[in-house]
Order: sequence, then C-alpha cells, then structure tokens
Amino acid sequence: MLKEQEKIQEPKNTVYKSIARFVWKGFFLGVALVMGYLLSVEYNVLYLFGASPSLDKLENPRNDQASELYTSDGVQIGKYFRENRSPVSYANMSPMLVKALVATEDIRFYEHAGIDPEAIMSAVYGSLQGDARGASTITQQLAKNLYKTRTNESKGVLGHVPGVNIVISKTKEWLTAIKLEQRYTKEEILAMYLNTVDFGSNSFGIKVAAKTFFNTSPDSLKTEQAAVLVGLLKAPTYYSPRFNPENATRRRNTVLSQMAKYNYLTAAQADSLSQIPLVLDYKVENHYDGPATYFRGAVAEYLEEWCKQNGYDLYRDGLKIYTTIDSRMQRHAEEAMEEQMRALQRRFNAHWEGKNPWVDEKDQEIPGFIEETIKRTAYYQRLKEKYGEDTKAINRELNTPREMMVFTWDNDSLEKKVTMTPLDSLAYYKHFLHGGMMTMDPFSGHIKAWVGGINFKYFKYDHVKQARRQPGSTFKPFVYVAAIDNGYAPCDKIVDKRITINYVEKGEKKSWSPTNADWEYTGAPMTLRRAMGKSVNSVTAQLTERIGWETVVDYAHKLGIESPLQAVPSIGLGPSDVSIFEMVGAYSTFPNHGFHTEPMFITRIEDRNGNLIHLFVPKQKKVLSEETAFLMVHMLKGGMEEPGGTSQALWEYDLWKNGNEIGGKTGTTSNHSDGWYVGVTKDLVTGVWVGGEDRSIHFRNSQLGEGSKTALPMYGIYMEKIYQDKSLGYTMGRFPGPSVDISKEYKCTTVLPRSTMPDSTEIDSVLELLNMGDIL
Repeated sequence: MLKEQEKIQEPKNTVYKSIARFVWKGFFLGVALVMGYLLSVEYNVLYLFGASPSLDKLENPRNDQASELYTSDGVQIGKYFRENRSPVSYANMSPMLVKALVATEDIRFYEHAGIDPEAIMSAVYGSLQGDARGASTITQQLAKNLYKTRTNESKGVLGHVPGVNIVISKTKEWLTAIKLEQRYTKEEILAMYLNTVDFGSNSFGIKVAAKTFFNTSPDSLKTEQAAVLVGLLKAPTYYSPRFNPENATRRRNTVLSQMAKYNYLTAAQADSLSQIPLVLDYKVENHYDGPATYFRGAVAEYLEEWCKQNGYDLYRDGLKIYTTIDSRMQRHAEEAMEEQMRALQRRFNAHWEGKNPWVDEKDQEIPGFIEETIKRTAYYQRLKEKYGEDTKAINRELNTPREMMVFTWDNDSLEKKVTMTPLDSLAYYKHFLHGGMMTMDPFSGHIKAWVGGINFKYFKYDHVKQARRQPGSTFKPFVYVAAIDNGYAPCDKIVDKRITINYVEKGEKKSWSPTNADWEYTGAPMTLRRAMGKSVNSVTAQLTERIGWETVVDYAHKLGIESPLQAVPSIGLGPSDVSIFEMVGAYSTFPNHGFHTEPMFITRIEDRNGNLIHLFVPKQKKVLSEETAFLMVHMLKGGMEEPGGTSQALWEYDLWKNGNEIGGKTGTTSNHSDGWYVGVTKDLVTGVWVGGEDRSIHFRNSQLGEGSKTALPMYGIYMEKIYQDKSLGYTMGRFPGPSVDISKEYKCTTVLPRSTMPDSTEIDSVLELLNMGDIL
C-alpha cells in the first residue's frame, strides 16, 4: 500500500517540478527577451531601431534657442530664431507655476524615477473601459521634446512599421526618461521642461510665453496666469487665450481645480481665482518688432555667412551678438527720420496734388507705369503660377478690392485699414518718399546708428547698405582729395566759366558741357575751397579733367567705395550709384587723419553660455597723408564757412554753441531724384539719403528737391538730439588742429567768426548776403 502511494506521489512531484522549471524558464526567457529588446533599442542593433540620444547629449541637452542681439550700451534690440526661446533658471520661476504644472501633468513627479507605473496601469485600464488617457510623465515629455524621439531621423528599419514604431518610440522615451532622472535633479528637469515646451503664438519656453501673453517674467506670474500657461500645454491653439478665450478660461479653471485637489490651493482660493476675467497683455514678438530693424536685417545677412563658415546656426544656437549700435543714438536717428519724412511727405503730396508723381524727363506721366511695375512683383508671379496665361483672371484679381492694412504718416500707429485693389495699393505706396541714414565713429569704425527706411514692416528694402543711388555732388570731395593729394591746395583758383570737355570713350569721340546748378557763371577765379563749398560744377569738371577721371575713380576706391564707378568726365558729379554705407566710410577717412577704417557693426560673439567665440577688431589702412586729410576736413567746413556754401541751412538748428564746427557736403541728382547730405563733426560722420523708390518719382524743382531741403534737415534734427542727450558724452567743439606742418596754403578766405553765428531771425538776411559773396 505504501509503495503504491509512493508511486502515485512520484509522478505528481515530477509534474510540479516540470511546471516550475517551465515557469522559471519562461520568466528568465522573458527577462532575457526584454533585456535583449531594451539593449537592442538602446544600441540600435542592426540599425533596426534608430539612434537614441548619446551620453553627451544627455549630459549636455540642447534645444533650439534664439540668438540675441545687443547694443554697445547693453540693450537687447532683437532676436533671430526659428523657435523663439530664451531659457530661464528654476530659481526664476514662480512657485505657483511649478505647482500648477505638477498638479495638472504629473502629480507623482517627485516620487517616480522617470516612469510612473501607476499612471501606466491606470491608462491601460482606462483604455479597456473606453476612457483613453495619457500616462507620460513630465520627464518623458521632456525626453521627447529634447531629443525628438518620434522624428524620422530617430527611426530605424522597424520604425517604419505601423504600430511597431509607436512601441519603439515609447521605449526610447522610457529609457531616456530614466537616464534623465539619474543625471538631473527634479528641479533641473522641471526647468528644462518649461524651457522647451511650445505655448503657441510663436512662444517657446516659459520666459517668452510669459512675455507674449502677459508682458511679465516667469517669476512674476500670478497664480491665475500660471494656470492659463499650464493649460496651454494640452493644446496651444485650442486653448489659446488670444484666439479661443472661452476654451482658455475653462482650461484655466480646470488647472486651478487640480491645484485645489492636491492641496496646492484651498477650494475657496481656486473658486475665487476662477471668477477672475481673462486679462491679457498680448504681443507676439516678430523679427521686425523693436528698434534698428533694418540694421538687424543687415547683421543677419552677415551672420548667416559667418555661421556657415564657423559651424554655427544663427537661428537655434543661442548666440549672443554684441553690436556697435548705441540704442540712444539709434532712437534719435529713428525719431529724426520720422520727423523729417512726415513733413517732407506732406510737402511732396501737396506738390503733386491731383497728379501722379511718376514722370519722364519731359515731366509727363509715364503711361502704364503701375501696370508694368506690378508685373515685377512677387504677388504677380504667384498669380502667373496660379492662372498661367489667363490674363483676364489675373486682371480680375488685380482689380478686385479687398480690405488691407497699409502704412500711413497720418497717425502715431503708422498704419490704417483701407479697402483697395492690388493695383491701387501699389500706386498708393509709390507716392511715398524714402530715406536712409547711418552714423559712424570715424576712429573706431563703429556704426552707431542705422536707419534703412521709413518703416521696415511695410518697406523692407534697406537704403543704407542694400540700396545704391547716384550721390550727386556728395561725390565731389573725391575729386578734391585726389587733387590736393597730387599737388593742389585749397587756395588754388580755377575760373568759374562755361566749358566743353572733349574726350574719347571706346574709340568714339564725345563732348560734355556741364552746367552749374543755377545755370550762372561768375567768370572769375574761384578757390577750390569755395568751389567745393558752393558746389560749383564747372570748377569741379575742370579739376577732374586736369587730374584725370581715372585718378578720381582710384581715390574713391582707395577711400572705401567698392561699387563700380565709371571713369568719365562727369565722375565728380556723381553719376555712378553708391551706398550710404560706402559714403560714410569714405568720408570718415578725413577726420581719421588719413586712415580708412572699414565700417563695422559687430564687436564680439558669445555662445549661449557666455563663452567668447569671436572678437572683431577694426580694420584700418593708411590711404592719405595726414596733411591731405586735415586739408579735406578744412575743405568740408567750407560748406558752412564760404559765402554761398550749400550747408548753411544748418544754421536753422541749435548746433553752434562753443564754437562748434561741422563739415559736410550736399548732393542732388538730375531731376532731383536723390537728395544727399554727409555731415562730419570732430566725433561722428553721418550720411543721409532721401528719394523716391523709383528714380522717376521726385520733386520737380530745386526749391523743394535739392539735398539741402530733403536730406540736410534730417541731419540737423538728428545732431540736435545727439548734443542734447548728455548721457552720450558728445560735446560741441572744433576739429583738432593739424599735428603735422601744413605745406600748402589753406587760409584763403574770410569766414564768419564762430562766436557770431546768426540766430534764427537773422538767417535769411545772412544767407542772402552770403549768396552775393562772389559778386561782391
């Protein structure tokens, strides 16, 4: 009997042992499979799973960060970004912001190690019950944001298999989340998360979001504001407080309820905050917002090439770019531009009242001007792509009225809503005059102010560096500097008379007979200084013939003019297009004792951590003798000091205290299409241009259209502001005397004593007297 029981017991034990062995084998096999799978995902075995974040990336996480642009006086004036993001530390975040985030997104954040098993089980159970819910922890979401674990770049072969790709991506998030928890504190993870997330409205990261929606900083967010921003994380567009305020309010109140549920707020507090109306101070930061917009565009163009050569990305590497611009001088320049261009536009509109300003050389309106011009626009090209050769459809679009915002000088906002056809809007914009202005320190080469136009939002073409226009008589100093550097002296004389210059161009005999601006000639010998001060064309043309027009071109290039120049007899009257950027750089050679300094607008570049990447230094080259440079400053002062000098409209401005001296040159081109002024003081050189977008758009007489009436007043307004702003440190005064012996005669005319400059009530009579100077 006992033996029979033993026989029965033996098979049972064998079965149990077999089952146990099977279970243990299954367990170990499962563990091995799981470990093998995890290791395969981690190391991308056979390229099946796609790359995971490297150890270096985990320890040095990087996300797209806006590069920031600073002025020389430490003011941030702009950013360059694809995702507008600026990081902020955990210590600079509101505690209620953190509590709102944890209560809403991951209440067990401080307890788990990157993965929340309880949340996963709850999500699985909810899915089985038809109630889908998320289970990702804040750390997992950070992993996905930082390392893009669900992008094509991170996919392997299996990542393209539907269903399998989701499992692999989720596995990567889990693994990365665990590693993040091992390497960072909870506070660091929260800070990284809030710095990476997208809040909508082109705001990435909590710092930009707080600024965009509430015009505040992350550490100053009120509880109800923090709740709005945390609520945005679920769906930035659907819960946008700007575009869907009802949804945003409902979501905000949900966040407040969560905070009360987990004792971050009392129920009474949550209920009270839920009753507060949604109040925004909303402004999306755009590339064209803020000061120095044209300057920022020019800097971006340069930096894009610099970054390409040096292995950086301007729009995501968070560079800190320090420029030469002074924010105060920039503000004064922009104010001067607006003040003068408002007044000038009123004058222009009155001048052309009832007529269109696009005219030919015979002062006749150019037929079909707008219809032909619009064909060169990007808008017309899009219509061509859409309609092909269907001109009727294209013309229908061009003549269909629509509501639009347009630029205007009529109000402080500088824009208004109108209903116009595309053709009408083009005609409207063609009526505007434009301007450009740049100021430079002639000794360091630092550009201190840069205004490329009247409004960057509506007119993005930069008239400082991008545009090139005929400089007119502002080019004459290149004739005189070439002459003085080759033996002539300011007191040498040439007869002011009608002349004809015969020359040969490309084997063809030609002749040129220049006329003075007033069509009058004194017939008397005139000093070079007076001829340049009065801008006498006949003397300039004769001097050009004597020294050779090729010589003039050579000196212009030597002084920094890089644009192509025609070596023709009229070169001194400015027929070749140049930029303000070039002209200011060239004139700066004179006060800088003959050294040409390349204009520069960046001083240094740092990385996102403040480490110096590159230091920019001025590039200087000796191109003139010190004597020639001094004499040219003396020549430029002739515009104010010589009888009939073309700069004397500056007497209308408060610029003459302490015996202040200003040198400068006006310029006006044919038909008054371009008005110029380049002014030089002991500290600064400033160039101004004013004109129509097209050369056919201009004033019709010199009383309104010459440079002394269009460009020079802007310079006067600007310099008044510079001297009045004591924080800048620029003082009025004389140019320094020569530090070398001057071998040439230059004190050749009687000038007005600086201490007896006329006041505004005496200006008209004095100007009349000065204009009679040559006759007397």
